[in-house]
Amino acid sequence: MGTVVSFSLREDSSTTTEPGEMQARRERIDQGVERAQARLQWVDDVFSTWKQDSPVSRLRRGEIGLDETPPEVADVLELCRRAREASEGWFDPWAMPGGVDPTGLVKGWAVERALDELKMAGAPAAMINAGGDIAVFGEPAPGQPWRVGIENPLAMDRLLLTADLEGAGAVATSGSYQRGMHLVDPHNGRPTAELLLATVIGHDLAYADALATGLYTSGGKMLERLALLAGYHGFVMDGRGNIHASRGFPIVLRGVEAVSA
Repeated sequence: MGTVVSFSLREDSSTTTEPGEMQARRERIDQGVERAQARLQWVDDVFSTWKQDSPVSRLRRGEIGLDETPPEVADVLELCRRAREASEGWFDPWAMPGGVDPTGLVKGWAVERALDELKMAGAPAAMINAGGDIAVFGEPAPGQPWRVGIENPLAMDRLLLTADLEGAGAVATSGSYQRGMHLVDPHNGRPTAELLLATVIGHDLAYADALATGLYTSGGKMLERLALLAGYHGFVMDGRGNIHASRGFPIVLRGVEAVSA
């Protein structure tokens, strides 16, 4: 998926177990990590728009129909349709050059599927970071939430904010300050450059990933819409370094004043 994916897991030390039990648990979790990695690789093989022989690439070229792709492709495209509706068209995989491109949602979707493998393996808590898009479950230490930092694009050695994710949650960021202008306005097909970044915090990374893309391509116009979506919040930083947040944004921004949309 064109990025580095990292795993952070916590070992459960809350109960006393025999050495044999602990070793068996570690082996199950190790196997879960292997399955999670395999799941991510499979998603890349199926959905990559860079691999010419992937089912999605072939679908985009019209070589095969949707019914000839793995069933997960139809599932992801249905999620894309819902995200397009929720974003009022600012996230629109069908408006991308070259044909439908679910990249803006599928990375988050893949990470959620990988997290499921870790849960089923018995991991008590885990974080997966896919190029700055993050999903978590459990607690990294008893009574403590996962703390996720968003870097300041105007001062890369500083954090713009930290977000505490309790129980389960996700953070997705879209922007041009690291990868350049790679996102386009779905209404005119032109690269979007009004913002430095757009971040969405919510309970599902697939949806947060898509909404962050839409928030960025809208130039921040989608903030009012985002405030109406239960369980999701977001903010943007414009080219002058000004911050604008959706109504009810629950996170304290460091050293900057956010203006609610």
